[in-house]
Formats: sequence, C-alpha cells, structure tokens
Amino acid sequence: MEINQYDIILVDLQLSEELGGAGAEIRKARPCVVISPDEMNRYLRTLVVAPMTKRSRLMPTRVRVRHNKQTGWIVVDQIRTVDRSRVGRKLDRLTHPEIRKLKQVIRETYVD
Repeated sequence: MEINQYDIILVDLQLSEELGGAGAEIRKARPCVVISPDEMNRYLRTLVVAPMTKRSRLMPTRVRVRHNKQTGWIVVDQIRTVDRSRVGRKLDRLTHPEIRKLKQVIRETYVD
C-alpha cells in the first residue's frame, strides 16, 4: 500500500507487554496522520505519525480536523515513529486548510 504524507491511516499503537506503556501515551489502534515526507515513506520501513483522538481540550499542540463525518484532533505533542507492520489501512486524507494548520502547529511546537 502506498502511504503519503498527510494521509490518515489506522495504526496499532499498542506497545508490546515487555515495553509496557507510560502515563498518558496513546496505546491502542487509532487513526494517525502521516507526518513523514513521501520520499522517506517510499524507502524506509518506518513512518512518522501523529495520533488522532475524538476528545481533546483546546490546546496549542492540537489541530482540529474533520474525518469520517466526525470532528477529531491531531495530537501533535505525541508524534512518534512506527513500523509499517503496525499500519492497518488508509482511511482518508487531510484537506489543504488542515495541512496548512498542521504545518503551522508543528513549526510553532518544534521549530520556532
């Protein structure tokens, strides 16, 4: 399956038992937005993703989006790298305005 930047994909975020999970980390199968650029997505076995959630407080590290006729939030403060074996299927793709907002929040959170 071809995976592109800004696709929304279903990812199993459950950690193995020996690694456990910590605190507020998202630890189940859920939609994630692909953050890694297309060139990396073509050649590496891993993807950089930001998980999504249906519930969130208004925070500067969260991006509100519409997906599957529901409102959700991209959790930019929990970006992680996952192996392709954790990917279930492609669900959707961000709109251009959502992509612009996501880029802005990533810049504000990690760059500036």
